[in-house]
This record gives sequence, structure tokens and C-alpha cells, in this order.
Amino acid sequence: MLTAYDYPTARLFDDAGVDALLVGDSLGMVVLGYPDTTHVTLDQMIHHVAAVGRARPKALLIGDLSIGTYPDPETAVTNARRLVEAGAEAVKLEGGLRQAAKVKAIVDAGIPVCGHLGMLPQRVLEEGGYKKKGKTPEQSAAILEGALALAEAGAFAIVLESVVPSAAEWITARVPIPTIGIGCGEHTCDGEVSVATDLIGTFPWFVPPFAKPEANLAPQITAAAAAYCKRVQSVPIQHR
Repeated sequence: MLTAYDYPTARLFDDAGVDALLVGDSLGMVVLGYPDTTHVTLDQMIHHVAAVGRARPKALLIGDLSIGTYPDPETAVTNARRLVEAGAEAVKLEGGLRQAAKVKAIVDAGIPVCGHLGMLPQRVLEEGGYKKKGKTPEQSAAILEGALALAEAGAFAIVLESVVPSAAEWITARVPIPTIGIGCGEHTCDGEVSVATDLIGTFPWFVPPFAKPEANLAPQITAAAAAYCKRVQSVPIQHR
């Protein structure tokens, strides 16, 4: 799974054969310049889901429900439908036990749901930062309890974010649906998701410590723009 926020990126990643494209609310930081995901609105998510949807990818297209858009089952279904109308084939939301009824309502409405447990970016302000999860048996058990509740509610997969590797592996072995890891170590989950800009190196101002870039395009982009400026500015001005 890779994140995608626009039409050309979706086409390129789909051509590469990725299984799923996630239009994540991470776009708040790497596209819109916000300090975290808590500023992202549903309208912004719809805008980017629609852009990716126009690529008509073969990959499963998942759209994030942004913060505050699923306070209760009825509202969650309404907003999930808005993402589907924009082009999403499934939606993702954060949280476990508290979200089970909402997940069930969305699934009952015919919309597949991917869960998200471990470190929850939408709670970064209330938790005072991004903190590794699953460090204690109690934390691991709580994540597993949430994962089992999501699975029972009908979720088809769960993203595990920033869970210590041993806990992520332990949880994955006990959950009846696939886990998709990010920042959980290698070979601890059933799959992996990466933020596009981390993968291709187009957001050099912050790279998570767990990211594994496959390219470093930022210097090439800057160099191309500089070469363009030099070429244009080197042309003598024609006086009349």
C-alpha cells in the first residue's frame, strides 16, 4: 500500500503494481503544509480522493475519514458515502473499541472499512506528540482488543502504526484480518504502507526515522528548476 494524493502519482504507482492506494490525511502535512493531520477537512479529503479516482487505478482506492467526521454511526456513514461518491472504494478511520459501532454501520451500508490502531495521528494533540505504542503487555493487549473489535465489526484490514515490532507481530498472529504496518519493523505485519513522499524523497524537511526511501527526488527537482531559471535568464533581452 502507498499513499497517493493526485492523479499522476496514482497512475505511476498503479503502473508499478501496488495493491492499494491510500488517500491519507497525511496529505495535510506533505501536500498542504499543515503541522499535523488535525487541520484536514472532509472537503479536502474529497478533493484529493476525486483526483486519485480519476486515474481509475486497478489498485484498491482507500480514502481517510478526517478528524471529526465520524463522531457517531450515522454521521460516519454519511461522510463515508461522500468519499465513495468522490471515487473511494473503501474508507479508513482511526481507533478501536470506540469505533466498532461506526465501523459496523459503515460496513452494513455496503462500504468496506480499514481500521487504524497503534499511534493515531488524529490524536497527536491530546497525546502530546507521536509516541511508540505496544511498549508494555497492557498496551499490546489493549491494541489487540481494539483490533478484534474492529474485525468483529466487519473491517477488512487494520493499519498498525508505530507499534513496537514484537507487539505488532504478536497482534498480527492473533487477528483474523490482515494488518498493514508502518513504523512497526520489517516482516511483523501482513503488509506495509508507506507515505509517498517518504518513499520517493520529495519532502526533505522531515523524514520519519522508520522511513525507507527508494529515491531522493528533491535535489533533482530543485536542480531542474534552477537549470530552467538559468536557461531563461541567460537569453539576452531583445530591445526594440
